[in-house]
Amino acid sequence: MPVFKAIKMSDSVYWVGAIDWKIREFHGYSTLRGSTYNAYLILAEKVTLMDAVKAPFRDELLARIASVIDPQKIDYLVSNHSEMDHTGCLPEILAAVKPEKVFASVMGARTIPKHFALKQGITPVKSGDEISLGNKTLSFLETRMLHWPDSMFSYLKEDKILFSQDAFGMHLATEERYADEIPADILDYESKKYFANILLPYASQVSSLVDKFPSLGLEIKTIAPDHGPIWRSGFEALMGQYRSLAAQKPTRKALVVYDTMWHSTERMARAIEEGLREGGAQARLLPLSCTHRSEVAYEILEAGALIVGSPTLNNQLLPTLADTLTYLKGLRPRNLIGTAFGSYGWSGESPAQLQAFLEEMKIEIVGKPVKANYVPGKDVLDECFAMGMAVAERLQEVV
Repeated sequence: MPVFKAIKMSDSVYWVGAIDWKIREFHGYSTLRGSTYNAYLILAEKVTLMDAVKAPFRDELLARIASVIDPQKIDYLVSNHSEMDHTGCLPEILAAVKPEKVFASVMGARTIPKHFALKQGITPVKSGDEISLGNKTLSFLETRMLHWPDSMFSYLKEDKILFSQDAFGMHLATEERYADEIPADILDYESKKYFANILLPYASQVSSLVDKFPSLGLEIKTIAPDHGPIWRSGFEALMGQYRSLAAQKPTRKALVVYDTMWHSTERMARAIEEGLREGGAQARLLPLSCTHRSEVAYEILEAGALIVGSPTLNNQLLPTLADTLTYLKGLRPRNLIGTAFGSYGWSGESPAQLQAFLEEMKIEIVGKPVKANYVPGKDVLDECFAMGMAVAERLQEVV
């Protein structure tokens, strides 16, 4: 078995999490760079473990803890978030460690017992509560719906560490534990992709939290999330990025998301692309034959328009479009305009079905859907070009 070591963060705090190099799918989100499940050990008079890890990584967690201290010397365990990637091995950890107390948010204290038949009770904490670790103090801030009802932050006052659970995280497996050790372009991409696929439905709560944060009076030296690297600098930029992403201010970028069977819908998409560019918009074509739904979510995060196209198959739109639009609808992007297009042989229902999706997503519809019977001729391609121009002109008005 590999020798797993804890990584020292301060005189009394260690990273003791797990690195998942192999994961490539996280409930609908492509994680091409893997992920981490971060847990933290506080060596206070009351030794405290902050979160656990996904079930298959229990031994890695225990080995890292054991490199610093006998796991049975842990007095307290704090669960900031009850999702299984942070609590999957909780029953086994409790059996091995036998802590005096387990703390979770008010909602977490209700949720965790529904996951596991635990013999040990859970002590609920709410915003403003503090617990003494003897020579150190933990305080708590409930962050409901960021991104589960049970989510909360914990703050170690003496070390000025904010344990931020899934906020300010990303899915990124690296040997480097700190954000400033990782190339800035990778950080920017993975941070935005994480926000788009995890936090976007809760953008209003993100805005409220970021606006509220200065009034909390927390002096922060380190932000320690439950996924990805630890932040020890750049906090203002990080908060600014979250504030900007949560606002979802539209840009001149227009996404053309489509799939095709015999290239007719693809020809229409290319004509729309040309119209968008002619109208001054930044066109971004995303063929679903080679684009994952979570990449579309990443692109939509800083876009102003969503144009979707599909041929008709068995009186329906293609499954790839249904999949991606269902996913996007759940993410609830705001401040978009859009329209639909598609080709067909003998029925032609897909453009209307696509438009219905857009309407359900509260996207402002520009013009009417464009349809092509079999292979689009010049007249239909001209319509598609005009559609692109119309969307670009509307973007000029709303951006």
